[in-house]
Amino acid sequence: MSRPGSKLSAACPRVVGYFTVSAVCGVLAASLVVPALAGAGVALKASATYFNNLPSELTVDSPSQSTKVLTADGKTIATFYAENRVKVGLDQMSPYIKDAIVAVEDRRFYEHAGVDPQGILRALASNLTGGSRQGASTLTQQYVTNVLNESLVSADKGDQIVLNGQKSIGDKVREMRLAIELEKKYSKDQILEGYLNIVFFSRDAYGIEAASRYFFSTTAKSLTLPQAALLAGLVKSPSFYNPAIYPDNAIQRRNHVLDAMLSIGRISQADHDAAAATGVDLNITPGRQGCADADMAPYFCDYVSHLILNNPAYGVDLPARVKKLYRGGLTITTTLDSRLQAAAQAQVDATAGANPDKWGASLVSIGPGTGKILAMAQNTVFLPEPGKFDTQLNFNVDSKDAKGNDLNGAGGFQPGSTMKPFTLAEWLQEGKSLADQVDASRRSYPLGFRWKSSCGKVLGAYDTKQRALGAADDLQNNDAGYYRRMRVDYGVYNSINTATFAEAAQLDFCGIQKMVDKTGIHSGLDNAPVNMHQLGNLLGAIGVAPLVLANAFATFANDGKYCEPVALVEVTDAAGQQLPAETKSCRDAIKPNVARGVTSVLQDVLKKGSGVYIKPKVQSQYPVAAKTGTSNTNGATWVVGYTSGLATASFFGDALDGQKRPGQNITVNGKFYNSIDGYMLAGPQWANYMLEVAGLYPAEAFPPPPESMTKKPDRSNDEED
Repeated sequence: MSRPGSKLSAACPRVVGYFTVSAVCGVLAASLVVPALAGAGVALKASATYFNNLPSELTVDSPSQSTKVLTADGKTIATFYAENRVKVGLDQMSPYIKDAIVAVEDRRFYEHAGVDPQGILRALASNLTGGSRQGASTLTQQYVTNVLNESLVSADKGDQIVLNGQKSIGDKVREMRLAIELEKKYSKDQILEGYLNIVFFSRDAYGIEAASRYFFSTTAKSLTLPQAALLAGLVKSPSFYNPAIYPDNAIQRRNHVLDAMLSIGRISQADHDAAAATGVDLNITPGRQGCADADMAPYFCDYVSHLILNNPAYGVDLPARVKKLYRGGLTITTTLDSRLQAAAQAQVDATAGANPDKWGASLVSIGPGTGKILAMAQNTVFLPEPGKFDTQLNFNVDSKDAKGNDLNGAGGFQPGSTMKPFTLAEWLQEGKSLADQVDASRRSYPLGFRWKSSCGKVLGAYDTKQRALGAADDLQNNDAGYYRRMRVDYGVYNSINTATFAEAAQLDFCGIQKMVDKTGIHSGLDNAPVNMHQLGNLLGAIGVAPLVLANAFATFANDGKYCEPVALVEVTDAAGQQLPAETKSCRDAIKPNVARGVTSVLQDVLKKGSGVYIKPKVQSQYPVAAKTGTSNTNGATWVVGYTSGLATASFFGDALDGQKRPGQNITVNGKFYNSIDGYMLAGPQWANYMLEVAGLYPAEAFPPPPESMTKKPDRSNDEED
């Protein structure tokens, strides 16, 4: 037998709750229906005053949206997001999803003014009489909650979110107040559109468009009735009703939604029955986030992301820029050509692929006259995979930019003989002829040799008084038969080291320095100038990034005009407003005739010089110029070459941290090499690629240099090559 008053005691909390909510309903009625009743009693008046003093302004910012990175031809490279969301208009949503969400979540949505007193009373009666627990939040109130929560998450205050089951009466009343005011500001369709774009469906899908793509590989506009009903049912509990994990729960909930749609006359009995007879029929497309999940060009993607994160134009500090990239719904259109990218990736994979010794292969292309980066590929994967060569370092770019910001690059590789054309350019700049002869038999330049330098600046080992740049004690050529006098052009296209030093002995080193600086060449590690007063740099001793070399050679292709590399064509925010991108920036670097003279020699590299063994023979199809390069230990090998419309650097070698392994006695793709040279692996990689893509860009005949630059000078009686 129960104690007297026990039932009353147990009922007290419910009674208190009843009167509390009744008071709220009274206030709402007074505010919404009969405002004159607000003066009917002191308690009601006080409640109305409390309610009306609650915050009524709600800032409805655009919810976090995904950022897309696109190629120049509109193909997706990658997507960045904190919440996978794609905002779409109500007209881009299936009528089924609009009807389904209203039917199951708020069937009087188009009748109330933000808060549904009838729904509150119904839920209260059910809760007090021991029936099923029911909520009373309208779609507008749910939208308010989502907007508030999204604002907290976006401000990195997600820990302040109050879950539905933890909300106080005060929280609910504030939510109601905001909902009422929201309905005064926005139409029902605007609120429904906002709700369907912000609501959480799963950790991989925020908003109806992302949910449609994730669960059914379709769009919100194309959702069928059973698909729409399933997604509408998912909102109540995204975990419990997840169709991929609990399909039976999902079907049960979907059919409940169908029942609700039928009860308010949104679908026919026949449509209801047909939809209820289907399974979940999922076609999941997993979300792909960031460069690791890029559709193509993950390392170019990484480069682009660093350009955004390093640029104050996208936010006052790094956290602001991260927020802009991952939440700002940007559309970043880049310079990448998807056709070239596919060809470049195929070539680097074919050259080295997933080799167990982790030799690196890369290709990067740039447009002469535009600076546009058109392709950027390497033979690695971004994240570890069994049997794959993985790294997140970008072989093609600098470690840091000119301001010291991280670019995640490998820091460049020794360019070897690809540096020789810049000494040749200074030779021609000083008015000398390609037909001049130099003494390539000389192999030693002792300490104290009087090199020329007019700039009077201490650089490295350079002494302004003695004009000594150090010593070269025992210069070596690749082959023994070239220690003799020879024409300058012959020495370059056959890549004779002693000929390059013989040229430099007659030149102003400050001129060579200016030539290198003007064409953009710098250290890949710290972006510092390459000190050409250090003799080893005549033969490429300092690591240079492939992108930098490709762009320097593009200067020759562009009649001596240098253009800064460009990756970003256009950046727009979620509202379609344009943000700063990169603009074309070019300057005169080399005299046109000098550039033409260098190009004429580099054409002979492939015809009869160090690149003659490279196959396929690109020169049989297009006017093309190139230079091979190999580091002292054969650990870095190159071919850098160009047509009039496309400059490409091809690299093969040791790309790991330190880059100390010699390229000797190695096996690549089943073939053994005593030592590797530029023409062996980097060469075919470059040639196959250029043969496939060069025709997509201008490949016109190069203008010849003036006759005075090529004719045999009268002062020379030496034998020609």
